Amino acid sequence: MTLSPLDDYPIHQAPEVMRHVTTSDRNFYDRYYFNVHPCSDELMLIIGIGQYPNLGVMDAFAVARRGPVHKVVRASRELGDDRMDTAVGPFRVEVVEGLKRLRVVLDENEHGLAFDLGWEGTIPATLEPPHYLRWQERVVFDSRRLAQTGRWTGTITVDGENIEVTPDHWWGSRDRSWGIRPVGEPEPPGIQVKNAGTFYWLYTPIQFEDHSILCIVQEDEKGRRVLEEATRVWPDREAEYLGRPEYRPEYAEGTRDVVTATLRFAPPGGEPFDVRATPILPVHMMVGTGYGLEPDWKHGMYQGPDLKVQGVTYDTREPEDAARMWGMVDAVGRYEYLDGAEPTGSVTGYGLYEYWALGPHPSFSE
Repeated sequence: MTLSPLDDYPIHQAPEVMRHVTTSDRNFYDRYYFNVHPCSDELMLIIGIGQYPNLGVMDAFAVARRGPVHKVVRASRELGDDRMDTAVGPFRVEVVEGLKRLRVVLDENEHGLAFDLGWEGTIPATLEPPHYLRWQERVVFDSRRLAQTGRWTGTITVDGENIEVTPDHWWGSRDRSWGIRPVGEPEPPGIQVKNAGTFYWLYTPIQFEDHSILCIVQEDEKGRRVLEEATRVWPDREAEYLGRPEYRPEYAEGTRDVVTATLRFAPPGGEPFDVRATPILPVHMMVGTGYGLEPDWKHGMYQGPDLKVQGVTYDTREPEDAARMWGMVDAVGRYEYLDGAEPTGSVTGYGLYEYWALGPHPSFSE
């Protein structure tokens, strides 16, 4: 058992040193996630930095979608003793003011993507409901997450071109999540082979000029709700609970690619209202980033004793690269209040439109 600098702070939650979490589950993780976009289909940048204490690994990725190009930089190192060290090679995140302001950096490197970005939240960081899911005999998800919308300042460099990022139209969202969910190399499935393999998911942190809507929908293969959330969050007043969210996506013919969707909210004691969602720039999160498709690079996967930094670039105009674009989608979304339902400010907002429709579900007939 080894001490670390974090043990000098009065923050212990268990009779363990701070570098040890209270569960020995290999899948415990602690992660930052950020997305950056100019409220248009010009570019989307997504960044993730995670620690996996029971696997002894820390890794990071950034993926930029600009036009047809999908560009990834990723890095991995041994976690070591100091969990306050948030650097992974050229990546680092700095907490400037907890729950309000952060800085995220990817230093210049040989892979054609770099950035130095300051984040400022526009709403209070909001704690989401617990995400708990037991499949067969195994607890697969047992995690918590905070979410926040905000704005960005700084620079992004793509293939030598510097892009100025200003908070007037560079918006985004972030989350901090921690707990248990599948990471690292796959384990023998055991009785899990009996699972239907459904992951029916929607996550939409939506930002308007003066407020945000945070919405989550997850259902199983029978359409039963596993997780849900719908709340309207203001910078300076109590959040408004929006009831049970309803989700009606429309797919491109013959696919499960969302073209548009309607989100319906029914606040208790208030008038129901609809928001139209339109994905305008998709980023396939599972391509190159570690979320699961590549057998040699997964979140929490041990890459050896030395720092490893890699770059991966795909061009979706190439049929072979386009065929890789599969799985969870994090898109820039345009959102519109319908029928004059907006409470104040603008009718149109922007934010993350994250979805996946994997496996059997009552909404599909095939």
